[in-house]
Amino acid sequence: MADLENTGTAGGGGQNKDTGDGAVANTVPREEPVTPESISVRDFYEDTRELLQLSVVAGANGMERRITEKSLNRPALALAGSFKCFANARLQLFGAGELAYFDELPEEEKSAVTTAIMQRDVPALLLGNDSPPPPVLLRIAGEFGVPVLLSALPAKMLFPEATIRLEELFAPSITLHATLVDIRGVGVLLRGKSGVGKSECALALIERGHSLVVDDLVKIELLGDHRLLGSAKFLSGFMECRGVGIVDIKAIYGVRSVLPHKTVDMVVTLDDWREGVDEERTGLSRRTYEILGRRVPHFELFVRPGRDMARLVEVAAMVLALRQVGYDCALEFNNRLIQLCNGGSETPLPAAH
Repeated sequence: MADLENTGTAGGGGQNKDTGDGAVANTVPREEPVTPESISVRDFYEDTRELLQLSVVAGANGMERRITEKSLNRPALALAGSFKCFANARLQLFGAGELAYFDELPEEEKSAVTTAIMQRDVPALLLGNDSPPPPVLLRIAGEFGVPVLLSALPAKMLFPEATIRLEELFAPSITLHATLVDIRGVGVLLRGKSGVGKSECALALIERGHSLVVDDLVKIELLGDHRLLGSAKFLSGFMECRGVGIVDIKAIYGVRSVLPHKTVDMVVTLDDWREGVDEERTGLSRRTYEILGRRVPHFELFVRPGRDMARLVEVAAMVLALRQVGYDCALEFNNRLIQLCNGGSETPLPAAH
């Protein structure tokens, strides 16, 4: 029966692990996770300007206002005069329905309801459909220094796109000293002490047709409470090769050799081999590594002369891929062995195609 053994955490980059022989496994620099409490309207605008086709049409002097919630609010009730449950900390999204209702209001009521909304210190207004904004809305927003962002997208497209980007901007993140590669769709985070061979292993994987996401400093974000997304904190596509220097992977191996980001599906820790080290032999135990509160499968591989570490990492990724589709190599071998010990005959292997 497979057992679960938690062998590491990255709430702050890693931990020391007692190996049982008096030695301590590699120490990885620690960094605390960061969870933004707020973002400025300017940050949101700069990040989504092209995606949401945004322009600032009023209140440009209020771009440093803070957004403190990662959701949008559609102020339909507020336009009708009800502010009991008004979510003033969110971006206020005006779609076709809100603007049509607003246009039907008497001029005095337009001014009154707009002033009431602005007095509640909303961060910004977001208007969809590329419709000409009501002049009274622009005037009062400008007086209060509340930015009005106009999007060419219809509200039904603007709402989900803006929500996803806010989710990403507010996502907790951590930066790890590691290398992230994509092996046939499996995102593999290579970690270990400096000089253990992470970059060399990744380089060998790239030569076999796999892709580099980032070398050395990996920024990992937790999206939607379950998805770990790794990307470059700084310049992507470059790698340090000791004795050679900085190399441009895309220039050498082509555009298919690099990816901008990838989910972190498994962690592989590379460590120096030591006499008496406890290496996994059957694959029945299940080890995990914790990143931002999420556990991902964890393999420990020990570096020694003559071992093809890139090949072992590649096989580990394929083993995980098979587990994800319901086939466990170690469990299958274990079941067949038990069957033989109980006097049964060995189940024939499926024919190769």
